[in-house]
Amino acid sequence: MTDLTSLTLAEARKGLADKTFSSLELTDAHLSAIEAARVLNAFVMETPDQARAMAREADAKITKGDAGPLAGIPLGIKDLFATKGVRTTACSKILGNFVPTYESTVTSQLWRDGAVMLGKLNNDEFAMGSANETSCFGPVGNPWRREGSNTTLVPGGSSGGSASAVAALLCMGATATDTGGSIRQPAAFTATVGIKPTYGRCSRWGIVAFASSLDQAGPIARSVRDAAMLLRSMAGHDPKDTTSVDIAVPDYEAAIGKSVKGMKIGIPREYRLDGMPAEIEKLWEAGAKWLKTAGAELVEVSLPHTKYALPAYYIVAPAEASSNLARYDGVRYGLREQGKTIIEQYENTRAGGFGAEVRRRVMIGTYVLSAGYYDAYYLRAQKVRTLIKKDFEDCFARGVDAILTPATPSAAFGIGEKGGADPVEMYLNDIFTVTVNMAGLPGIAVPAGKDAQGLPLGLQLIGRPFEEETLFSLGEVIEQAAGRFTPARWW
Repeated sequence: MTDLTSLTLAEARKGLADKTFSSLELTDAHLSAIEAARVLNAFVMETPDQARAMAREADAKITKGDAGPLAGIPLGIKDLFATKGVRTTACSKILGNFVPTYESTVTSQLWRDGAVMLGKLNNDEFAMGSANETSCFGPVGNPWRREGSNTTLVPGGSSGGSASAVAALLCMGATATDTGGSIRQPAAFTATVGIKPTYGRCSRWGIVAFASSLDQAGPIARSVRDAAMLLRSMAGHDPKDTTSVDIAVPDYEAAIGKSVKGMKIGIPREYRLDGMPAEIEKLWEAGAKWLKTAGAELVEVSLPHTKYALPAYYIVAPAEASSNLARYDGVRYGLREQGKTIIEQYENTRAGGFGAEVRRRVMIGTYVLSAGYYDAYYLRAQKVRTLIKKDFEDCFARGVDAILTPATPSAAFGIGEKGGADPVEMYLNDIFTVTVNMAGLPGIAVPAGKDAQGLPLGLQLIGRPFEEETLFSLGEVIEQAAGRFTPARWW
């Protein structure tokens, strides 16, 4: 029998339906893989007993012919999603051993459809980071390595645990969240597929908040088809989230293999950055060629406000973070440090509970929202955001179906190599992804090639609001042309 962990989610679904193997066997294979890969630090909590119980339940339903679309499929859950009875920390000391008494909407829909939870995945603290180095549980290792090197690389962030676990075949898919690129950038760094859906497509209820107007849940998976299958279960209207949009969820999987003939693909000139590595440029040209060969039409487009996206994002996101994180005061739940006065207790708790990057962003956010600076920074950033959104609207109004860009400005880098002396160096990793969040659009990252050192590189497709099916159809064209990549096992 093929190693069960090497199957795609779609292949595993067929094997389960054909009774070639059971969900319990599939789950046990992944639990063994997780045990053997602890050096990657992808999981911050393993739930083997719960996983086996859920697998047995799935097997019983499959036998009865009462199985959901994800019955028996083992998944990893980013530690930002509240899981009832299972510790949820956002990988921050300030949440301590917080155990929710409720389930996030997204994960409850996955369990409704029969999926199995293997455990909780590592992420940057409160999703603030682009390398998964800010977690209180320590950095995550990328299963990929440079050819001829033993340097451990970052998997990207903030959903680094999700991307690393999927790439290392520790789970068949994973939940993730994307505030400025936290699904697409780690997917590109690990040769996995990650989609950030349109803002409002997936409920944010029960997900620890970073920046509420930007955060969106989505899947990281091994293939475009797998991502489509997961998103169908994760998406849907939720009355508990006022930003959740009440429109029908299509069968995303049906979009796989659909012809892209006649689709208009925009190539934005502003994404040709000074000093961009030649291999990124070459990859971008290859992706455009593949889409053209499949019958799509390429057009050059302009997104003139792109250059303002990163500075505007790093005003809006920290401002919302400082507001959202005000609730962590050491009084109601989580870490509590002692102090002689209530103010001192707040100060000690927040200083001891938040890591350096979270403190930095809370301070930036508090500053830009303060009297005298609100108009100069926050208000202006929101106006820029409106202009960025209009750039995309103008493109789509001219008949463009999707926009093709690089996913990241480079391949994965080593742990500790970036951002130590200058945090802005790390922020620049989000240069191709933040515009999508600022405009609330869907974006998918698909593996498209490798750099000179054998590391994976990804391409990004940006779509019209709520037209994720188009991205799946186009993404599959790139996947078929580029092939799938898996890392050589060293752990």
